[in-house]
Amino acid sequence: MIATVYSLIEHHSQKASDSPAIGAPGRDWLTYGQLFEQMQRMVRQLNALGVGCNDRVAIVLPNGPEMASAFLTVAAAAASAPLNPAYNLQEFDFYLSDLNARALVVLKGSDSPARQAAQGRGIPIIELVPLLQGGAGSFDLEGLPAQLIGQGGVAGVEDIALVLHTSGTTSRPKIVPLSQGNICASASNISQTLSLTSSDRCLNIMPLFHIHGLMAATLATITAGGSIVCTPGIDASRFFDWLELFQPTWYTAVPTMHQAILKESHRHLELISRQPVRLIRSSSASLPPQVMAELESTFQAPVIEAYGMTEAAHQMASNPLPPRRRKPGSVGPAAGPEVAIMDEAGALLASGEKGEIVIRGANVMHGYENNPSANQAAFTQGWFRTGDQGLFDEDGYLFITGRLKEIINRGGEKVTPREVDEVFMDHPAVSQAVTFAVPHTTLGEDVATAVVLKEGVSTNEKELRKFAFSRLADYKVPSQVIFLDQIPKGPTGKLQRIGLHERLSVYLKSEYELPQDEIQTLLVKLWSEVLGIDHIGINDNFFAIGGDSLKAMQVIARLRDALKIELPLGTIFREPTVAELALIVESNLLDEIESMSDEQAQSL
Repeated sequence: MIATVYSLIEHHSQKASDSPAIGAPGRDWLTYGQLFEQMQRMVRQLNALGVGCNDRVAIVLPNGPEMASAFLTVAAAAASAPLNPAYNLQEFDFYLSDLNARALVVLKGSDSPARQAAQGRGIPIIELVPLLQGGAGSFDLEGLPAQLIGQGGVAGVEDIALVLHTSGTTSRPKIVPLSQGNICASASNISQTLSLTSSDRCLNIMPLFHIHGLMAATLATITAGGSIVCTPGIDASRFFDWLELFQPTWYTAVPTMHQAILKESHRHLELISRQPVRLIRSSSASLPPQVMAELESTFQAPVIEAYGMTEAAHQMASNPLPPRRRKPGSVGPAAGPEVAIMDEAGALLASGEKGEIVIRGANVMHGYENNPSANQAAFTQGWFRTGDQGLFDEDGYLFITGRLKEIINRGGEKVTPREVDEVFMDHPAVSQAVTFAVPHTTLGEDVATAVVLKEGVSTNEKELRKFAFSRLADYKVPSQVIFLDQIPKGPTGKLQRIGLHERLSVYLKSEYELPQDEIQTLLVKLWSEVLGIDHIGINDNFFAIGGDSLKAMQVIARLRDALKIELPLGTIFREPTVAELALIVESNLLDEIESMSDEQAQSL
């Protein structure tokens, strides 16, 4: 296996110099020979600008061929550190400082706040000048000459090629340094999994500041000697134009992108049949089985769900290509590194046993940078702890049951959000569903689900909760279901559960409405007594305002004393608002009256 980016491109330039490497809408192709020439030139230019092996070069460029080419060519001589161009000044200041960036590469003429952040920290700015008359991704660099402090020339196998940060959703982002060997091993794993060849062409819609786009779309394609089309990013309406223009054999994306493409696909079925793809890849978040089935039906191509993370230079496991079996809901067998399941004490578990997913192998980082406490927690006996929970089935296919930090602890009962998502996705009206934790005064955490409905279809919270009760244990059913036009996503298009409560808090508060009749008035009074709060409206959710199963039992008991009716405990779980519960109480009272003699009824 070729283990450096420079050697990889050198190999293909010698083997097939005129073969297309990088393309883009409205641009000529950049060949492997031209890409290698540019890489040689960039090594010399970066050294002249004071940048050498292992120096961190922050790259802030829009998605496109220059970004792909800059990642590859900078990585040949130094450490590429792509940053999200949408960051604000404060974010750029943090990341440039945390990286200890040796230089910043930005587009010439760009007004990115990264410039101001770099200037404030005395970091040299290198301007990238696209050579529009050359092939896609051709560029030159402009900057002030500087003394080379470290080692010049081409980076070696152990030198750092790529530096990224973890997402930092729940804590300060951690620095992940990936060596030349790490990223080349991962790209080779992906290429082998997908049986990529020089005839394959990838249509890239993933952001190129993210490990998924950098490894799966870009470097895996280059490893196989194939070609990559670098688009400005996800644009579901233009996706089909690109499909017709470039005739790609595959694309890779996160589930939300696949869903956006499916939403537009009914208008392009004839084109899809004329321009078939060999495969579709999905990674970086769990793909609902319903979406997988719809993709395969629409594109008549296998959907390969894979499992990746930054610390593993992306791929860890993947479903295989036909004729081997693909399992919806699974991320497939190990696909590169060793993958195992470990308990909290560090013992490896057998097939069928649930625990933390752990990995080790050539593509796995050696450790977080300058973070001994994080490394101590992350590594056990040479295995890296992913933070994901899962199990292997008897065929060696890995099933991820949830992110350990995302599992909801509802009064001691553990709820896996992904399981709830998939139940809601089975409802014919639901297009997307994301389940998340909301704080609760006595349970600790409660369950809520945000849904997006399919176009032209309607339903309500009561109907969806009823559907969920038919498939889930009572404690797993969300107390609240909120309807959105769009669920908030992260910068790479992934749905993010952690922090969703804060982002959606405005939707989790019901409008206050006074009771309308005697039964509603009685229920409001009972709820106030049991929960110890005033100002309860008829649309307030019992569990959202502090209720739990013990307090629900108290409400049922007080209703029995007051109205002489017997309701099952599960009634409040299924009808969690005063307005809903009042209808059940009224129905039970009518049943009681109908079962009485005329004399008993008249006495009421």
